[in-house]
Amino acid sequence: MALLDRIDACASYNVDDYIDFCVGSERLGGIARKALGPLKAFPDTLICTDNRISLNPLFKTYQSRTDAMSVVIEVLRAAGLVPGWRNEAYPVGVKFTAPALFQIERAAVSIFGLKGYGVHMNGFVRDGKNVKLWIAKRSMSKQTGPGKLDQIVAGGQPVGIKLKDNLIKECAEEANMPAQLAAQAVPVGTVSYMTSRPEGLRDDTLFNYDLELPKEFKPESTDGEVEAFYLWPINKVCDVLKRTDDFKFNSGLVVIDFMVRHGFIDSDEAAYADIVSGLHR
Repeated sequence: MALLDRIDACASYNVDDYIDFCVGSERLGGIARKALGPLKAFPDTLICTDNRISLNPLFKTYQSRTDAMSVVIEVLRAAGLVPGWRNEAYPVGVKFTAPALFQIERAAVSIFGLKGYGVHMNGFVRDGKNVKLWIAKRSMSKQTGPGKLDQIVAGGQPVGIKLKDNLIKECAEEANMPAQLAAQAVPVGTVSYMTSRPEGLRDDTLFNYDLELPKEFKPESTDGEVEAFYLWPINKVCDVLKRTDDFKFNSGLVVIDFMVRHGFIDSDEAAYADIVSGLHR
């Protein structure tokens, strides 16, 4: 395996397998054709044609759209079609900076192929000229990626909180990190991807942060979402990425982005340009 394989695995998407999900003239997501059946049971809410599903234009406000979609999602949930319920609302819009048109339960975002966002932080330690990266092993009870490797801190971006504030909150919950330390994290860009997953279409942008941690800091799980933390030399992290699929699919991209930015991937490597461009699909 190679690093580029990890990136290509996040670009597994056949446009013909999906139809557009729209509000008015705005395309917000993509719904798998094989998942259309249950949605046709809501003709007063979802208008279905051969190539799109649209939210009824009678719902003209943020709240009315939210309420209408909540009814659909609750029925699907009762039928066992919305696994991994989070009780966490995500904003829905055409892009991150656009006003949200409604909000929806996080577990349903991929069913409709909606744009999702998250914050991921690379926590690293300098050991002389070497760099070590803190790696989290996700709890086996996690709804997605149970037991997979992850950043020291990562989380979805819900309604009503700024990115940095969300990161600081996640740092406290997942790694018992003091807010004063977490606030020193530096925003370093994004990675993005669109890929078919068992839960639906993932169209995500991850906001990435780096934080150089003091050697004496030891992360501790406080919310049960992390089973263990490991402090690995960067060459071991790279080796695990190349040889295994132990990293959660999107977390691997965040690590690769870290290695690109810190010069741990040689620009003379044959796949270098493809790796860099592939992180921003």
